[in-house]
Amino acid sequence: MIIRHADAGDIDRIAQMELICFPEDPWSREMIAGEFSGLNNTRYYAAEEDGEIIAYAGIWLIPPEGYITNVAVLPDCRRRGIASAVIRKMAEESLAEGVTDMTLEVRVSNDPAIELYKSLGFEPAGVRRKYYSDGEDALIMWRKE
Repeated sequence: MIIRHADAGDIDRIAQMELICFPEDPWSREMIAGEFSGLNNTRYYAAEEDGEIIAYAGIWLIPPEGYITNVAVLPDCRRRGIASAVIRKMAEESLAEGVTDMTLEVRVSNDPAIELYKSLGFEPAGVRRKYYSDGEDALIMWRKE
């Protein structure tokens, strides 16, 4: 597996993965394309295996903070440490760009993701009520260097 910077050529694959990984609330292709428009200080990372993207993550860099926009791993590739590896790489490179604190939202029902983020140093910091389109709350988590 390699972890690399994603680019505009990856938009269609990321959009496809959004539908697979987040069928209840996927980002549209247009939303994803906007992340690669250059208007924001955004970085996306892709994990590849045998030339195929199997995971990705994005972050908005607003030093000293970074806002993780999404993390996704294909269902049949989960529980292999891929998300951890991608987030670690993203955190390492973001720190080099002045990001010392990172935040994200995660569904309160997504126990595996919450445990993953805790294992990476993120701590619960609050709740966004009815954050998701289906009305589910989001747990706000922060990691501070």
